[in-house]
Amino acid sequence: MKAKKRFGQHFLKDENIARRIADALQFKQEGQKTKLLEIGGGTGMLTQFLLMREEYEVYVVEVERAAIEFLKERFPQLGDHLIEGDFLRLRLDEMFTYPLPIIGNIPYNITGPIFFRVLDYRDLVPEAVFMIQKEVAQRIVAQPGTKDYSVLTVMIRTFYETKYLFNVPPTAFRPQPRVTSAVVRLRRKAVDPPIEDYDFYRYVVKTAFGQRRKTVRNSLKNLYNIDLVPQSILDKRAEQLSLEEFYELARLAK
Repeated sequence: MKAKKRFGQHFLKDENIARRIADALQFKQEGQKTKLLEIGGGTGMLTQFLLMREEYEVYVVEVERAAIEFLKERFPQLGDHLIEGDFLRLRLDEMFTYPLPIIGNIPYNITGPIFFRVLDYRDLVPEAVFMIQKEVAQRIVAQPGTKDYSVLTVMIRTFYETKYLFNVPPTAFRPQPRVTSAVVRLRRKAVDPPIEDYDFYRYVVKTAFGQRRKTVRNSLKNLYNIDLVPQSILDKRAEQLSLEEFYELARLAK
């Protein structure tokens, strides 16, 4: 099957890497199978190893028609667990009940939207394992005060513990991408952060990082209660704030 540029397809061809990605998923329920969703089955390189794990009931969502037909022929046992559609448009809460771990080789051009979609369903998704561009993986695990610390870092790590697992070279794919990939694992935190309004929190984080060179006071000066926020937060730039300081900023500024 030929990769299509418009879908950002780079098919994994290295079986050892595929096995390692499948093994990186650790969440499971004792005494019963756990529903598992793979984003983008492609040629089934990862799917085959997921189906070998008896603790999971595997579902695959794929948007590309040729890949759907290929997967139907290769894995007839999937049956109606092979979902034709766009992950970004699925109503996961109507299709699944908690828990729903997610895994996938994510196209570079939609990495951000997929992560934010997972955040939308954070109470449904206890764990996720994704192969993504190395540059994005570095942002996800970045620390405050570094150039990689970003909106994505803060939003994901507000709700998930993140771990950078391993790199994947371009030679593991066909066609070869121009960048190195990496595999990361997200695991839902046991305790929710002190956030009363998720939409407002997301707005504060995105706006603060929208003008990285400005202090929080200047980038968020239009917020109604900004003067209630401590000077120690207002005088910093977004990339210097810890998660706890973002929580405090959103709580006081609303």
